[in-house]
Amino acid sequence: MVRASVSVVGLLLVEIISLENQASAQTAPRAQADGATSLPAITVVSQKRSPARRPAASRSRTNQTTRPNVASGNPGRPRQSSADASTPLNTNVVAQTASRLGLTPKETPAAVDIVSAQTIREQGYHTTIDAVKGATGVVAGDAPNDVAFGMRGFVGSEINVLYNGINIGPSGFTALTMETFNLDRVEVLKGPSSLISGQGAVGGTINFVTKAPHTGPVQSEAFVGFDSRGTVRSGVGSGGSTTIDGLDYRIDASGSREVGFIDGTEFKNAHLSGQLNYRVSDTFKTFVAAEYKDYKAKPYEGTPLVPVAFSGPFATNGIVSGTKVSDYNGTNLGAVTIDGRTLTTNYNVLDGHKKINEAWVRGGFEWNINDSVTLKSTTYGYDARRDWYNNEVSAFNAIDNRVDRERFYVHHDQWTVGNNTNLSVDSDIAGLQNRLVTSLETYHLDFVRPGAANFPHDQVSLVDPVRGYYGLLTTQRQTARIDSVAINVEDRLKITPTFALVGGLRYNPFVLDRTSIDVNSVMKAGFPYSQSWDPVTGRFGYTWEAIPGLTFYSQYATASDLSAGSIFLLSPAQKQSLTTARNYETGVKGLFWDNRAEVTFSAFDIVRNNVYSAQGGQTLNLAGKVKSQGVEFAMGVRPTPETKLWGNVAYVHARYADYDFTGGSFSGNTPPNVPAVVMNGGASYRFLNPGWWPVELGVSVRHVGDRFTTDANTVKMLAYTTADAFAFVDLPKNALFPSVTNTRLTFRVRNFTDRKYAAWSDPFYPDQVFLGAPRTYEFETSFEF
Repeated sequence: MVRASVSVVGLLLVEIISLENQASAQTAPRAQADGATSLPAITVVSQKRSPARRPAASRSRTNQTTRPNVASGNPGRPRQSSADASTPLNTNVVAQTASRLGLTPKETPAAVDIVSAQTIREQGYHTTIDAVKGATGVVAGDAPNDVAFGMRGFVGSEINVLYNGINIGPSGFTALTMETFNLDRVEVLKGPSSLISGQGAVGGTINFVTKAPHTGPVQSEAFVGFDSRGTVRSGVGSGGSTTIDGLDYRIDASGSREVGFIDGTEFKNAHLSGQLNYRVSDTFKTFVAAEYKDYKAKPYEGTPLVPVAFSGPFATNGIVSGTKVSDYNGTNLGAVTIDGRTLTTNYNVLDGHKKINEAWVRGGFEWNINDSVTLKSTTYGYDARRDWYNNEVSAFNAIDNRVDRERFYVHHDQWTVGNNTNLSVDSDIAGLQNRLVTSLETYHLDFVRPGAANFPHDQVSLVDPVRGYYGLLTTQRQTARIDSVAINVEDRLKITPTFALVGGLRYNPFVLDRTSIDVNSVMKAGFPYSQSWDPVTGRFGYTWEAIPGLTFYSQYATASDLSAGSIFLLSPAQKQSLTTARNYETGVKGLFWDNRAEVTFSAFDIVRNNVYSAQGGQTLNLAGKVKSQGVEFAMGVRPTPETKLWGNVAYVHARYADYDFTGGSFSGNTPPNVPAVVMNGGASYRFLNPGWWPVELGVSVRHVGDRFTTDANTVKMLAYTTADAFAFVDLPKNALFPSVTNTRLTFRVRNFTDRKYAAWSDPFYPDQVFLGAPRTYEFETSFEF
């Protein structure tokens, strides 16, 4: 299906591109790159902000705040050449995740990372999981029932996941692994940030931004790639101005069939996205966008922890350590390991699957009412169908030395509609430049959740298990509805040309309604259930450009979210409440050496109260509070035009407080999947010898520190370091394919040391861990035309 959908869209694109190239050839010649930069030197730098529109009374002033420049909040632009990419970090993109004020990361009193399409391509970030891990201090894993991200000591639904700036609900339910070809960039805002994205933004917010139209000649791109496991990926996209004056388009289609490194696993992904921008006049623009995503998987559900005494000579070193009493069957495993005979074993049932379909439609306008006032509005609808049907528990039983298995089924029907409207006003206050943005957000979310009422159980051997089938399924039904209204106010006041105060408040009343019906269609005790809240959150900070290129900042920010990230797991007796979180942060952002070197540093202190924590068996415990302090550092430098060096490191000290229960306490323990240290780094060199085709060689390294699998902190996933190597060859335009302006051949080796490691653990399934991928070889060809 993936190949078919891409092929159909590809044929349509060929027709569009042919017509638009003919039209654009008459309006503007295509820019030609010289031999040294015939393809963009795919770096982290993203789009440059448009010049600010200034109020008539202050057009002669400098340092005017940049105004957001399209109705969708996603300005499209032509691709950049390597000359635009002076450093591997980002200061020049307007990050909609960080503020509605149209600020760049440099102007924002918070830590903001941007992973651009150029970086995604250069580093080979095929999926959104890969791309997010490129940001400073971010970890990620694809657990059985959800995609989970972590930063600054917080994981899962404590991280908001947005799509083009829109929040579609708890990320533990809604986050989807996507291919990255259709994305323009990934924005990462660190720390509590409910002011911008609403409930759930405790550790931070991640925003996936789809490619959008640009005004100018049509530019198109395509790629095809495969790897040594049999994976195939492809994509084609095109965008630019049409023959209709003022109408720009963008359309992208991508598809993949990934063969997993675990026996019998595969993942199919298709993504179609398109957008039209129409400039009705110089002051009024409209847009409409649509997307469809189709995800099908035969997934990997984890590898069981096994007693060292049982594995004997097959016990592995360097993956896990510690002792374990099974959370599932209660047997004492003693010291545990991963058995070397199970590194590729699949314990899922033969008919296990995970399916997700998503459809988006968005539309809106931007109206520059006058030189000082702009009104923007986006209305959206989102529909999703998700289906999990797997064996999800694989727990070693020390009594009979077999693996206990248990099935789990759940289905989602989700429908979300909403509107975000912003009014931006530029003014002078006592001669000081000021920008005020007021926003009104409304949305309605409906969840219908048929789920398993029985959980079939069996046992299989650890080695060469007979996988079998799911078996009998009986279901029950839950529903949840959230109605939300939010009023936001943000303001930036420039006290001096180099010192600005930035702040905002969010008032967000919302209501949660739940029902739960058993297998006999009888409402369970305590339902229907309804509760409402009206949290107020905000941020206040400053930025100070002490000397040109060096900006200091500090902020105080708050956030709130539902205390249980899963809106279905708490019983009516456990009243759902809100957590509260606050963050103190300070840092510095510097751009030096004729814009060839860039450094960012931040230090933070976060406390989150009224925390619930996931336990084995789909239960939640009241865990008191989480305290998290840490520092983050990132740098990038281009010492010569041919050389790029970059790196980032994050240290976090996260631990529970007031986490007491009958028989013990976990206070002082570290939450699961939180490493103390995460580091990324890389270097590349581009050979520009005129006698050669341009060749670029590079290497990247990632280190993740020790992490615990559960709140008890008895089993540790050990620190690991992986390294990738790559080579690009850029082929010049030739007579054989005159319409193809650039061709790039890429060869990549992932995890070239073949490091064996544990990548993630799901606290709901604490008897197993997820292993990382072994060494893999990849080849890819990409085109621009």
